[in-house]
Amino acid sequence: MSGENGRLTSGERFRVEYLLQGDEAAARATAREVCVEQTVEFPEDLLPRGPIPDEVVGRLESLVPAGPGRWRAEVSYAVETAAGELTQLLNVILGNSSMRPGVRVERFVLTDSLLAAFPGPRFGRAGLRRLTGVERRPLLCTALKPMGLAARALAEQAHAFALGGMDLVKDDHGVTDQRFSPYAERVPRCAEAIARANARTGRSCLYVVNVTAPVDQVLERAHLAKRAGAGGLMIAPALCGFDTVRLLAADASLAMPILSHPTFGGSYVTSPQNGMSHAVLYGHLPRLAGADATIFVNYGGRFPFSREDCAEIARASAAPMGRLPAIFPAPGGGMTAERIPDLLEVYGRDFLLLVGGGMHRLGPDLTENARRLLQLAEGM
Repeated sequence: MSGENGRLTSGERFRVEYLLQGDEAAARATAREVCVEQTVEFPEDLLPRGPIPDEVVGRLESLVPAGPGRWRAEVSYAVETAAGELTQLLNVILGNSSMRPGVRVERFVLTDSLLAAFPGPRFGRAGLRRLTGVERRPLLCTALKPMGLAARALAEQAHAFALGGMDLVKDDHGVTDQRFSPYAERVPRCAEAIARANARTGRSCLYVVNVTAPVDQVLERAHLAKRAGAGGLMIAPALCGFDTVRLLAADASLAMPILSHPTFGGSYVTSPQNGMSHAVLYGHLPRLAGADATIFVNYGGRFPFSREDCAEIARASAAPMGRLPAIFPAPGGGMTAERIPDLLEVYGRDFLLLVGGGMHRLGPDLTENARRLLQLAEGM
């Protein structure tokens, strides 16, 4: 039903920048197809005249060259098409066009009214620094691994890392509720182990629990973690959905910092012609959903992310985005202490350094390994 003056929308529009392939005519045709596909998904020539084609259908605002055979198309959409829902917002931004070759989302800019529908991170960088008591240097994080260890052994690792000075100790992303380390046993053991270490050191190491799970179990596991004394949650949005991250962040009875894990989502960014930019997938979307830190694979490790890809994520984690606070970029994936000087050039001091398996390469004494990493970080 039309609103005032026969309008369907307020006139307020948000913008998405797409990278398209081909010559100008092909790029313009693709852009027009995106405008229709991402909204009405209906033959354009059959649309009734009036507010649907004029307001609801996406609008191509500009098309400019971006290199040989590449074009940047800026498309605007009525804010009403997103319905104030994160799921529908993502559907409008890429949706069916994710199945079209040669369409890549480079960035999006939301209006203040649309941003207001998403509370975003509960803690952000400032909140995580307050919880850990770390004022200036990068935060230090490690993962409990490998999968297959019993809950008692993982708790021993957690205790050792916390004694050595790690700021966050998290479950590995593949450690969930396996029979060799059941969730209901592992989480209380690890939380208690870190609490004992904190009592000795006077520090505030947080145990971050992996709550990536069947969707009907995510909240249950998160609340179990809270009752056990855990200090944070980790979830993989590509497995559970970005809106599940939003659900966790919005739950005032949890009020726990959230780390976003990148597993299963890499194919969105590995093609320069399709999917999404690194800034969108690992910067803007976790932040919009409510994550307080975004984990991604660092350049020069075992995954082919470039230095600029990672710098792009770091910039997106703090770029102006309404009232949403900046979040921590958390590079990982083959990290070593020797790389810290170069990391400072890319990330400054506001990042969360995630060293997993590399902590074990330093020697069998995990507490001493953590101390060495802490000493390096405190010297920054």
